[in-house]
Amino acid sequence: MSSTPQPATSNFIRSIIDADLASGKHSSIVTRFPPEPNGYLHVGHAKSICLNFGLAVDYQGKCNLRFDDTNPEKENEEYALSIQDDVHWLGFEWNGKVRWASDYFEALYEFAVELINKGLAYVDDLTPEQMREYRGTLTEAGRNSPYRDRTVKENLDLFARMRAGEFADGSRVLRTRIDMSSGNINLRDPVIYRIRRAHHLRTGDKWCIYPMYDYTHCISDALEGITHSLCTLEFEDHRPLYDWVLDNISVPCHPRQYEFSRLELHYTITSKRKLLQLVTEGRVSGWDDPRMPTIIGMRRRGYTPEGIREFARLIGISKSNNTVDMAVLESAIRDDLESRAARVMAVVRPLKVVITNFVDGQTESREAGFHPQHPEFGSRIVPFGREIWIEADDFSVAPPPGWQRLTVGGEVRLRYSYVMRCDEAVRDAAGNVVELRCSIDPDTLGKNPAGRKVKGVIHWLSRAHALAAEFRLYDRLFTVPEPDADKDVDFCTYLNPESLTIAQGWVESCVKDAAPETRYQFERLGYFCADRRDHLPGKPVFNRTVTLKDSWAK
Repeated sequence: MSSTPQPATSNFIRSIIDADLASGKHSSIVTRFPPEPNGYLHVGHAKSICLNFGLAVDYQGKCNLRFDDTNPEKENEEYALSIQDDVHWLGFEWNGKVRWASDYFEALYEFAVELINKGLAYVDDLTPEQMREYRGTLTEAGRNSPYRDRTVKENLDLFARMRAGEFADGSRVLRTRIDMSSGNINLRDPVIYRIRRAHHLRTGDKWCIYPMYDYTHCISDALEGITHSLCTLEFEDHRPLYDWVLDNISVPCHPRQYEFSRLELHYTITSKRKLLQLVTEGRVSGWDDPRMPTIIGMRRRGYTPEGIREFARLIGISKSNNTVDMAVLESAIRDDLESRAARVMAVVRPLKVVITNFVDGQTESREAGFHPQHPEFGSRIVPFGREIWIEADDFSVAPPPGWQRLTVGGEVRLRYSYVMRCDEAVRDAAGNVVELRCSIDPDTLGKNPAGRKVKGVIHWLSRAHALAAEFRLYDRLFTVPEPDADKDVDFCTYLNPESLTIAQGWVESCVKDAAPETRYQFERLGYFCADRRDHLPGKPVFNRTVTLKDSWAK
């Protein structure tokens, strides 16, 4: 794993692991990350990846990558490959081969037979509607199915015929026999197998019955020797079922499940269903759209794995609600990029400036380093010319009080170059300023002007030497902190119409050979990344990763 690791933040899971190792309950730890390959992973999954793989690294243990492929209609190879890429990109490596729940389908079937033989599972013919009716409510106990007392022999026969494909989809299920009056609805004879004729990405058409997640997950953990099975809080009420299954079958060990709060991030959403909706409705350009909270989207935007790992460390692990402001994530990315991104100049909204006293062969250019704290990054020549570009926002005809940039009659320092005075603003027929006529003080290259103080410093580019570039200025995807909080309002109502602005501008030619995903700080503008899909030699495309400061601060 790259980057210097930060000190581990103590949390209740680490305390449990420390106690288990100290007592001799475990001599080492084995965790797992069990995504379903039915979509691209998002920032909430990144938190879980950093937790499970990070613990394995810190405790010199192991972490398995296991795909929960028990819902074949929604799963495909594209998602599975993307998840593996995400884990690797974040800086982690799983233990051994990639594992799949389908690796255990035969064993899972045999464990179900064991439950039937023990009188702890039965085949039920109730329809889904009837099953809901029999299940009861939070305040009313459920009722036993009329098929609950089938004999072991009959259940074994029916279950074998379910596997053989004799019955229609949905006509029968296999349920555990636990307690229909339990206060925990998850223990009211939950379904552990259903009939579903669907082509599976790994087993093809071998199976027409598929196990349920709650049943599959705990057994997979046990077969893999997982010591600490970590999941989010919505599975807390499922833990008694996790334990019940393992207590009643012949597995080699009994892992323990521990729950932590999931990540909710302001100004975005982490529902796979809603993220898919954004993609299918064309409201974003795809799963890797840099506005998306997906790991692949954050990567394309220019976020660093080190910054995301630091964000995960900062927010910590707890059992309380974990709603985090986007500014925390942006700050972690900004802090990481500050030390690793080379600094160059770019102009996003160009305004032409003509230097009226430029003398060819006499007016000089200067050398500038790529980073003030990292001389090993090297340097480049910042060429000067008769015509330069400046940022249009750095000029004002009627500047507000305290203005320190350019206005007619005013002076600024050009970064790495001369002090420049604006003598005239040229307007078009509509009255818009389209060009500035300026003069430089030739005695100010690398030194302050005599007898006066110039406060403002602006960035610029020599028009003859600059490289044309496209800049994609990304902002937050939604205009409100919790876009899906009101279930009566379509969350798309709050999409930010200014979440993407495309500008055609200029950048220093020293970036002409930048590879996709190369990151820069464009001075005074923010951190940018060469787009991993559209950036080409001679046709650079840069995504704004994050501004230099929190522009959303109240």
